[in-house]
Amino acid sequence: MLSRLASITILFAAGLSAGPIIYVAGLNAASENPPTISGGTGNAIVTIDTVANTLRAQVSFTGLTSGDTAAHIHCCIAPPGNTGVATTTPTFPGFPGGVTSGTYDSGTLDLTQASSYNPAFVTLQGSIAAAEAALAAGLAAGNAYLNIHTTNFPGGEIRGFLVAVPEPASYALAVAGLGMLWALKRKRAAQ
Repeated sequence: MLSRLASITILFAAGLSAGPIIYVAGLNAASENPPTISGGTGNAIVTIDTVANTLRAQVSFTGLTSGDTAAHIHCCIAPPGNTGVATTTPTFPGFPGGVTSGTYDSGTLDLTQASSYNPAFVTLQGSIAAAEAALAAGLAAGNAYLNIHTTNFPGGEIRGFLVAVPEPASYALAVAGLGMLWALKRKRAAQ
């Protein structure tokens, strides 16, 4: 009985991963490598839609020491490492430039199009499809970061590694799973 229930739970959980996956990051100077002396901060929300093959980046930032020059996602390396840019270069399309604070919403980037990536990232991966898969895997593993570069800090003034936000259905699944384990433990203890 338990193995059948576990199989159903695993199949249900696998189905939850299709569609939008949300990643978030707090952007700060201490997360840069090496850290900067900036008091700048920010937040990023990156939504990947695995069905539509799209990426949406929403960023807010404030307190940079000089005007920004670029913002993008780097992939794929474990924190606190540095690696090359995966998304558009030098910056996200329409990202506000030359400012010390602002907000940004990329709209939708089509991950099946070369224009959504740094050409070097596509070349490294071997194809656009492989670049999309590598970016998705890097995000899922917590091995991608979003950063903002400025005139004072051309290597990046603030950044944050992106982490997945579990959707409510995953919380419900986890609670149900814990409930099943608790019930099984009680049943075994009662025997």
